[in-house]
Amino acid sequence: MKSLTTITLGLATLSVAMSSCSNKKIEYPAAPMDETVDQYFDLTVADPYRPLENDTAAATLAWVEAENKVTRDYLDRIPYADRIRKRLTELQDYPKYGMPSLAPDGRQYYFFNDGLKNQSVLYRTDSIGKDGEVWLDPNSLSDDGTVALKGISFSNDGKYMAYTISRSGSDWVEIYVMDTTDGHLLDDHIEWAKFTDAAWCGEGFYYSAYDRPGEGKEFSNANENHRIYYHKLGTPQSADELAYTDPEHPLHFHSAFVPDTEDYLFVIGGGDGFGNSVMFKNIKKPGSQWQIMEPDQDLEVNIVDVANGDIYFTTTYEAPRRRLMKAPLANPGKQNWVEVVPEQEGVLASAQRAGSKLLLTYEQDAANRAYIYNTDGSLVNEIDLPEFASVAFSTSDKNDDVFYRATSMALPPTVYTYNMADNTSEVYMKPEINGFNPDDYVTEQVFYTSTDGTKVPMSLTYRKGLERNGKNPVYLYGYGGFNVSLNPGFSPNRVLWLENGGIYAETNLRGGGEYGEAWHEAGTKMNKLNVFNDFISAAEYLIKENWTSPEHLVIEGGSNGGLLVGATVNLRPDLFKVAIPRVGVMDMMRYHLFTIGWNWASDYGRSDDSREMAEYLLNYSPLHNIKNDGTPYPAILVTTADHDDRVVPAHSFKYAATLQASNTGDAPKLIRIDSKAGHGAGKPVSKVIDEYTDIYSFIFNNLGIEPK
Repeated sequence: MKSLTTITLGLATLSVAMSSCSNKKIEYPAAPMDETVDQYFDLTVADPYRPLENDTAAATLAWVEAENKVTRDYLDRIPYADRIRKRLTELQDYPKYGMPSLAPDGRQYYFFNDGLKNQSVLYRTDSIGKDGEVWLDPNSLSDDGTVALKGISFSNDGKYMAYTISRSGSDWVEIYVMDTTDGHLLDDHIEWAKFTDAAWCGEGFYYSAYDRPGEGKEFSNANENHRIYYHKLGTPQSADELAYTDPEHPLHFHSAFVPDTEDYLFVIGGGDGFGNSVMFKNIKKPGSQWQIMEPDQDLEVNIVDVANGDIYFTTTYEAPRRRLMKAPLANPGKQNWVEVVPEQEGVLASAQRAGSKLLLTYEQDAANRAYIYNTDGSLVNEIDLPEFASVAFSTSDKNDDVFYRATSMALPPTVYTYNMADNTSEVYMKPEINGFNPDDYVTEQVFYTSTDGTKVPMSLTYRKGLERNGKNPVYLYGYGGFNVSLNPGFSPNRVLWLENGGIYAETNLRGGGEYGEAWHEAGTKMNKLNVFNDFISAAEYLIKENWTSPEHLVIEGGSNGGLLVGATVNLRPDLFKVAIPRVGVMDMMRYHLFTIGWNWASDYGRSDDSREMAEYLLNYSPLHNIKNDGTPYPAILVTTADHDDRVVPAHSFKYAATLQASNTGDAPKLIRIDSKAGHGAGKPVSKVIDEYTDIYSFIFNNLGIEPK
């Protein structure tokens, strides 16, 4: 890649684009600008759209309103948009079952959505198989479904349930407490908490929170000094006791874990490496000191259980694909770690107690396999799972009841019961979707060769009988970062694409966790170009193998995947017809200055690390590498939201403004800015339908395909 020492984005004129659904040209609104120039060592970088970082400024709000008007004018003129909305609504209107989980009082709790409710409802039942009662309906917490239930946790005596909610998609959460005898709400209320649940202990619980942010900066300012507090029931939050703080490392995360015995407080630290630190102390002995189990954040150490004086945990210590180990509470240093289950060919994804046994889930070529072990590490058996699927288990250390939910590209999430005694599974809850037959579709896994010779897996899902004629529309999705694996999963929205002859391609890029820590590190920092090359190679493979052509190829990704799409379009705009970068990290020079962006430095590196790192980031940053020489770009629909405090909307704002002001051909360059929405988690069903109606309308319109 060409080295860039100076980038100038002083763009005074507005570009225009020709809409595919009419001859009307798109007139983009002028964005607020200034003459900001930043210096990174000897690299000079102009940032003319810096005013858009102030998302509450009048000029920014006016620009957002004008952009949404332009986008709506374009999308609302697509004649079949209503048909897309109607079909998406039908596809979403099916019963969605969650796995039952056992509470300390012996009752089962589970989530259920009978179809189009914005949020799934929490039910409670006295026994397995018996219809439950509505216990907590998050749809009643707001008029528009924008309050989401993020998590629940029970006191160890079963008397209380704490639940966390988020508003409008924000990462900020609030904690409330219910009495499980009659469901009445206590007066306890925790605000400005983040990345936390309630860790119950005694007459209250531990939680993690930040200081209240300044007014108007709740969703943009950097978050610093994540502290752990103890809240005693019946007292105000202002009286909460500070349980742990680390002022020397203001950019670290801290979360609390308390075993059922309630005698130890574990503090897990993160934010400064690929792994996490672990320390703990005996909270039943006054004056006890912290014991260090793992001081640094270079290794993963994930606590599974504390039993019989030992800590069971999974770790990457001398095992990049992870293994299960144990350490004595009395002396937990590395020298006393003992292997329970050694590293396997697959990647150990999770471990949990299941009665007196251990249940371990592995990833093998991106799909899941699961095994039952004795606590001494001896194998009992393998669980027979659906082929090429991903699974999640619900277990308890108090009995042998096991539930799991399996899903694949064409298999809607199905709940099973598992009998450990005879190693058999039975369907417990299986949804049926209007007009969709999973047997009509097939998923195959292929392996293609990336630029440097690395073999990369990709799954292709399509209707049986589809021909390789080079004209099939392909929806290529990727992520490639933060040790996140893309496992098989069902989306009702994807069915619409498949029904219309489309192929859904999901590629497992380096930077993810599909093959362990080595695969992850191969897509980080100065290796980040591997991720983009893997994605480009996936597109080239699909074209070479006659699945599709550049005129029929769509790419999409969100968050780190939005960065992937933005960077890849800059590198190879000729490969794609449509690009959908969603809530993407687009400004690689300044990402670390907003909310929790600093936490991504372990994957990306920072522009203030070194001159070499700054130049590397600058050379692929989507915002800074948009061509302005008439090179045709694909049609691009950028998406973001006003309450996204994970990847702040300024990334998408500045990227879209630069795109629209650059000479990249006549294809539309639009931005969709949602309101009362965040990074994506907890989004109400109605907003999901709205968003995918717009995305598919944009895609089909620019592919020149009228959907059935």
